[in-house]
Amino acid sequence: MDSSRRYENTLVIILFFTWGTVFLDRMSQLYLAPYFAPEFHLSEEQIGTLASVVAISWAASTFSLGALSDRLGRKRVLMPAVFVFSALSGASALAHSFHQLLLIRALLGFAEGPTWSVITALIEESSHPSRRGRNVGMVVSAAALVGLALAPVLTTQVASRWGWRSAFLVAGAPGILMGLVIWKLVQEPEESVHGSGHGKASFSEYFAILRHRNMWLCCLGTAGFMSWLFVMNVFAPLYITRVAHQPPTTAGFLMGASGLGSFFLGFLLPALSDRVGRKPVLLLMAAMSAVVPIAYLAPVLYAHSLVLAAIVFLTNTGQGIASLIMVLVPTESVPSQFRATSIGLATLVGEVMGATVAPMLAGALAEMYGLGLTMWLAAGGSAVLFLVALFLRETAGADPTLLPAWQSSSEGTG
Repeated sequence: MDSSRRYENTLVIILFFTWGTVFLDRMSQLYLAPYFAPEFHLSEEQIGTLASVVAISWAASTFSLGALSDRLGRKRVLMPAVFVFSALSGASALAHSFHQLLLIRALLGFAEGPTWSVITALIEESSHPSRRGRNVGMVVSAAALVGLALAPVLTTQVASRWGWRSAFLVAGAPGILMGLVIWKLVQEPEESVHGSGHGKASFSEYFAILRHRNMWLCCLGTAGFMSWLFVMNVFAPLYITRVAHQPPTTAGFLMGASGLGSFFLGFLLPALSDRVGRKPVLLLMAAMSAVVPIAYLAPVLYAHSLVLAAIVFLTNTGQGIASLIMVLVPTESVPSQFRATSIGLATLVGEVMGATVAPMLAGALAEMYGLGLTMWLAAGGSAVLFLVALFLRETAGADPTLLPAWQSSSEGTG
């Protein structure tokens, strides 16, 4: 494999846009729901079910197919996954009932799931150790720029002119292009080419990653982080409009500012972790992220919306947190042949607890105690992450595969 800096930078660009298309397709149904829900006579519960089924199927496949890529290689799993989820995004335009759309989106989630663990493992092991944080952060930040900033504009503009079915077709098109680019330009990481990790571990050996204390902590930290992410993004617009009595345009402006800030901080802070370590940066980001939902609770700030927008812009560290707690720390804590497996396991726990259970629980509590509680629950997710980070072992610069077996085992469990 060409290990030059030029290829590394090219790979970052390719995977940035690939990951952006993943979030474009995943988030499109949220932005298009106002268009197709009346046609299918969907309730709010059914709209929520469409989002939940993507999260559940995503969780199952990011672990299982991510582990498969540890055995077969990254490109063999990533390339077909990109083609399949893009085709399924377009196929969403063919649905004529709730159950048809539910099945298509469930399959789409299963196809998208491995892209997270494989893309992040691929960029992590293809980067120079001094640039891992920067490169992973850059790629992961595409979710904020494309999925949270560009996707709502693109999909709703297309839907308003040519209908929601056309919008699903447009959302699926970029993925087909990126699949072709991956096929032509992306190379298998060197260790995979030489067979140093893939295909050698037995099934029972995959459970060995649970001997590493950091792996358990990453699973718990990811659950806290994703609870913050999904509870806040689901309920903040409702709180801003219903409790703070602001127009939907203000809610959109504030959420957009927050997402844009997440994009910039999403590659700046992981790059900083290459220099000062993962743990101190993760502690900083956990504390900063708690400010966002708490800021939404301050009535006085709504009289100065630009100030509030600046606060959430400067404190939303979501994409940077994902880079560290879901990618860099897990992969640097386990042997190299289990990198995608470690990412998939942390993501599995996060998707189930943070993306599925937490919003449902928050919604039920909001019915009893009001929407303001959801913002405190989101901040609580950040607090869980902060506590987890206190107990993490530093991994920057560490390579467990270079340690003697007895030392790797003792440090992993200590």
